[in-house]
Amino acid sequence: MKKIIGLSLFSIFLLSCNGGPERVNSTADSSEGLKAEVGTTIDQWHKAATKADFDAYFSLMTEDAVYIGTDASENWSGKEFKKFAEPHFKSGKAWDFTKLKRHIFFSENNKTAWFDELLKTHMGLCRGSGVLIRENGSWKIKHYVLSMTIPNDQMKKVAHMKRDFDDSYIEKSVLRK
Repeated sequence: MKKIIGLSLFSIFLLSCNGGPERVNSTADSSEGLKAEVGTTIDQWHKAATKADFDAYFSLMTEDAVYIGTDASENWSGKEFKKFAEPHFKSGKAWDFTKLKRHIFFSENNKTAWFDELLKTHMGLCRGSGVLIRENGSWKIKHYVLSMTIPNDQMKKVAHMKRDFDDSYIEKSVLRK
């Protein structure tokens, strides 16, 4: 009888330490809810570009956001990226990125999220990755990197094609800083 009471008390203690089944489930639900929130923010951001909605697009980024594009020179502050993007948005069509697959992760305190995504674009398959932070109750993109994907068996060919540009860029931009 003492063993049954002891096991019962031990079980109750374990459940209280772990928050019980409801807490475990609510954490899982919360995690999925947070992933849905972040995913929706990223989807809205891409959709705003497709619709050429400049204000909506940039409202989903922090003021100090960084955007890194596919060209080696494209490492922009938010202000620089707005200047680059504005003519594209004014033309009525910025760019159209369609998510094919996305992975989302969170910091322990759930105030920072990072992700990677595979995208269908006018450049073919691309990879996007970024960081979002919780700002005034909403998720905002703080850092985004867009990369073209290159099949491994085509890497030598592509590297050869861009070698002259790379060498020149390194000489002009990287080594002179």
